[in-house]
Amino acid sequence: MSERIQNPKCETCGSRKQSVFCSLNKDQLVDLDHAKSCDVYKKGETIFKEGSYPRGLFCVNNGKIKLSKTGSGGKEQILRFATTGDVMGYNSMLTNKPLVATATAIDDAAICFIPADQFFSLIKEDSRFSLNMLELTAKNWHTASRLLTDMAQKSSKQRLAEMLLWLKETFGLDEDDCIDIKLSREEIANMVGTATEAVIRLLSDLKKQGYILLEGKKIRLLDIHGLASLAELED
Repeated sequence: MSERIQNPKCETCGSRKQSVFCSLNKDQLVDLDHAKSCDVYKKGETIFKEGSYPRGLFCVNNGKIKLSKTGSGGKEQILRFATTGDVMGYNSMLTNKPLVATATAIDDAAICFIPADQFFSLIKEDSRFSLNMLELTAKNWHTASRLLTDMAQKSSKQRLAEMLLWLKETFGLDEDDCIDIKLSREEIANMVGTATEAVIRLLSDLKKQGYILLEGKKIRLLDIHGLASLAELED
């Protein structure tokens, strides 16, 4: 069960400058503060479920969120992650379609909820905010298209290398210089599009070849350039 907390102030939010709300003026931020609510979700709690209709926009104040879809046979398919400053649920609101993913807190997370009427008012009245939303939509579409192409054209090992680099770019590094997110081998296999046993073997191969170091669920990248070459990523 989520816990309602006092709304963090948008004007002093540390992640706002990197979010779609970066262009809002002081009066708009005050209005946003009055309209929104904020809840804390414990690790493993569901924020919203696929198939439901969103009543507003979800913004990650802090924490890490997994967005996944249930495939055939009930198997989970991870679509993407959201972290501090990211927004969720906007595609469904813009298209008036059900949510295509379930959002689950990977660790304790604070999520702000912005009602639909407030979101659409910003879309209609602020061209800079509309442009930010358009750029975000295009960016996510480009990422989804690239991942779809990778699934068809790259080997499992190449996809794993690219996924590790993407996780580093998304979450950064912790105090031990490891990727700052802990995923099970099953979740990694889910993202790469292969069996769990295959991912365990591929991670072991990357370790033997000096690309990574494994510390339980933690993964340290030792050769970023080598991983990029393996994944055939553009410079």
